[in-house]
Amino acid sequence: ILEFWKKDKIFQRSLKNREGNKKFIFYEGPPTANAKPGVHHVLARAFKDIFPRYKTMKGYYVSRKGGWDTHGLPVEIEIEKKLGINSKTEIEEFGVKRFNELCRKSVLEYIKDWIEMTDRIAFWIDTSDAYFTFTNDYIETIWWILKQIYDKDLLYQGYKVIAYCPRCGTPLSSHEVAQGYREVEDPSVYVKFKLKDEDSYFLVWTTTPWTLLSNVALAINPDEDYVKISKNDERLILAKTLLEEIVKQPFKTLETFKGSSLIGKRYKPLFNYITPEKDC
Repeated sequence: ILEFWKKDKIFQRSLKNREGNKKFIFYEGPPTANAKPGVHHVLARAFKDIFPRYKTMKGYYVSRKGGWDTHGLPVEIEIEKKLGINSKTEIEEFGVKRFNELCRKSVLEYIKDWIEMTDRIAFWIDTSDAYFTFTNDYIETIWWILKQIYDKDLLYQGYKVIAYCPRCGTPLSSHEVAQGYREVEDPSVYVKFKLKDEDSYFLVWTTTPWTLLSNVALAINPDEDYVKISKNDERLILAKTLLEEIVKQPFKTLETFKGSSLIGKRYKPLFNYITPEKDC
């Protein structure tokens, strides 16, 4: 079937037969040619093929121009692995021009594998006139588009906290951050905070002990039941539901009250690096 489609130019004829018809615009989100395609790429390209093919069957003219994402961090990391280098300094010592040439050569080699896979799964798209994101024409087009957006006053400068890779020297996308997600065991600690107006302590649990250096507030559930207990000549305040789990017998329960009664209470911080200017 593939040979028949190729020999008789079925894809090209499906376009030619619909020239002049109402257009359905399709933009190929270019795959990054930093490695050979995997199984998940087959799935993504199958999804991309469904809608243009359906619209073509409905009589629309659907031009499908292929494209390749051929520059950026994934490509550079691939070449770094091949060269056995791991920093910007090593790239500069190797030579930026030589490094860029290897990046271009690498993506062109992988594109052959991508085209073979694309044809094999019958994803109809024009790869004979594909765009490459590393070409000057493409880059200048992006700058031109950005200038049009700027002239229409649609750009603004803002601030956002983002993840940053010190090794790569670049911000990371949310997708890249998610790729590094893993479950780990982390330390947690129980801490006592002494109240300022009485000889009692808040018993606090935190999974981020490094934040204690700058601690200025504690979280209280106003609807939760809290208890004040006496143990080893100390008075501790904690959530009632956690009492048996956290504190071993013997202890004596002195009071039971709602968390709302604790709001506004002041306590002594463990460290004096930060002094809050006002109450929470």
